[in-house]
Amino acid sequence: MEDWVSLPQGPLPAVLSWGMNHTKCHSGSSVACRSSHTYCWKLGDVKEDAHLCMCDDGHQGNPYIPNGCKDINECDDPKTYPCYGSCKNSEGGFQCERLPGFKGNASVPNGCQDIDECADPHHYSCYGLCTNVPGTFHCRCKHGTYGDPFTKGGCSSLSVYAAVLKIGLGVGGGISCMLLALVAPLITRKIKMHKVKKEKERFFKQNHGLLLQQLVSQNSDIGGRMIITLQDLEKATNKFDPSHEIGGGGHGVVYKGLLDLQAVAIKKSKIIVQREIDDFINEVAILSQINHRNIVKLIGCCLEAKVPLLVYEFISNGTLADHLHVEGTVSLSWDDRLRIAVEISKALAYLHSAASTHVLHRDIKSSSILLDDNLMAKVSDFGASRHIPIDRTGVTTAVQGTIGYLDPMYYYTSRLTEKSDIFSFVVVLIELLTRKKPYIYWSDDGEGLVTHFASLLAQGTLIDIIDPQIIEEEGEAVDEVATLAAKCTKLNGEDRPTMREVEMALENLRGTKRQVHHNTNSKWKYEKGHCVPFGRLHLEASRQYIMEEEILLSAWYPR
Repeated sequence: MEDWVSLPQGPLPAVLSWGMNHTKCHSGSSVACRSSHTYCWKLGDVKEDAHLCMCDDGHQGNPYIPNGCKDINECDDPKTYPCYGSCKNSEGGFQCERLPGFKGNASVPNGCQDIDECADPHHYSCYGLCTNVPGTFHCRCKHGTYGDPFTKGGCSSLSVYAAVLKIGLGVGGGISCMLLALVAPLITRKIKMHKVKKEKERFFKQNHGLLLQQLVSQNSDIGGRMIITLQDLEKATNKFDPSHEIGGGGHGVVYKGLLDLQAVAIKKSKIIVQREIDDFINEVAILSQINHRNIVKLIGCCLEAKVPLLVYEFISNGTLADHLHVEGTVSLSWDDRLRIAVEISKALAYLHSAASTHVLHRDIKSSSILLDDNLMAKVSDFGASRHIPIDRTGVTTAVQGTIGYLDPMYYYTSRLTEKSDIFSFVVVLIELLTRKKPYIYWSDDGEGLVTHFASLLAQGTLIDIIDPQIIEEEGEAVDEVATLAAKCTKLNGEDRPTMREVEMALENLRGTKRQVHHNTNSKWKYEKGHCVPFGRLHLEASRQYIMEEEILLSAWYPR
């Protein structure tokens, strides 16, 4: 890199410019431009080989370092990138589309005009009274008729029934009243049933029913078991009576019901917005392709209501958070906690590498882990999950998750990888060790749970934060689990192990055998009202793994 000074004639000030000259800019490419999505620009008049590196359109940042040019999310900056319709961000640009029921240019103010469907009966059939409204239109039968105004001849006159009524009145008041009592309910019922049918069809399309139909066509097993009617779910929950409500989360309210003599959990969205509907359909698409003993089983779904409803197997024992954060000093035993950690890791390892399509959960936390009657862990709440192509390690997406469990690198870069799930899982692991709530915990020094945990581990004073119940139980392998947690919370995701490696390490620790001697080899010793560390646990690896797994484990976890 050199500087040149151009000295024009006369009293004008000097102009200083700079450029790269140790490499050449050829066909828009230069070795100096190290980031992807960059190009080089020749300075021309300054020096023959001088050039600068620039980020591609739709990107910003430092083109001289790897991954320095980042995609601009134009949808988050409507002032610079105006869009007056539906904005969808893409790599290097964005798409601005018209909202349904509108026409025109969505990129300029007032560029989209409402489509007058009533003025175009060829495309928007209405054989009754048509009323245009922004984004859609209303069609109803003319006064004095009833039926389906969207079908030719669908609206019928009431004159026939009026004539019958007049004859009945002529014959006698009693007969006329009888006919009225018989005919009127039939007509009302027919109208009501027809209206309900049309409404269900509209909701089915609105709730992405075409996606479900695609799943059905690809997998006949899904088609045979997943389609559940709204009538069946209302019967199972007594029309969603509040007494059947058993909980909820960020993606909906959960009801308990009885469907075909089977106890089920039914999730219903709280808010009727498109994002919630998209999250529900995303959960259907993911769970319909997953079968694992530690992942909650999706029984079916219903798309006939205003919001889609998902039906799961009923897990009776609440969430892991319910069991950890209870009043009193006694919670789950250390053996149960370690087993639950192994079961969660198995489920996540399956999602990351063994499932037919790779899935990142994106919202692992203790409240999304369900426990059955035997305290077996079941991972749930897949509304925020994402599919990842097998040939890719991650995706750039809007940040979504729960504060306290969220991977800081994902938060700052928006780059979602399997290492983000690993960070969230290890926060749950630390929660199992300490019984502290990650989303509200602050140390006296102002550190969060993960940072404080790592500091105490480095200082050799981890006992200050370990759950006293574990110490009283003389829990085995606590030091090793804590060391594993520290490895998995490294700031750089590349330095963290894979979920499969974490699963193998935890399984190995759980299978470790050791002799406990209270006077010499006990890991913790009770002395004068408090617990102090007494010696260090030596891990004896169990021989339950095949040789390939043993080698893989030993490559990053010291024995």
